[in-house]
Amino acid sequence: MKGVMIIGLLVMLSMVLMVKPIEAITCPGVGPMVRSCMNYLVGITDNLSRICCGRMWKIKTMMVTTDDKRQMCNCLKRTASGQKIKEAAIAALPARCGLLLPFTISKNMNCDM
Repeated sequence: MKGVMIIGLLVMLSMVLMVKPIEAITCPGVGPMVRSCMNYLVGITDNLSRICCGRMWKIKTMMVTTDDKRQMCNCLKRTASGQKIKEAAIAALPARCGLLLPFTISKNMNCDM
């Protein structure tokens, strides 16, 4: 009986440790992630750095719930609207990094999901 209880506790502990804490999405937090791609987004270069794509992957992993996706959509929409960012460049950014987002990034995108 004691062995069964220990196994049960170990299973519960491993489940708790496997759950990743949810990170709150804030636009001020997303901005620096996208800034690592700025030379590409404003047309200075056609090459993307590993840092840029790594941060885009991080952005994707932050979008777990519908609310997360909506919040990230709004943050990326604000980013797309500023700093002389080329619309085609920001729309192509996820695919250039080898990932698929649930929306196409643009300054006119609809974030009502």
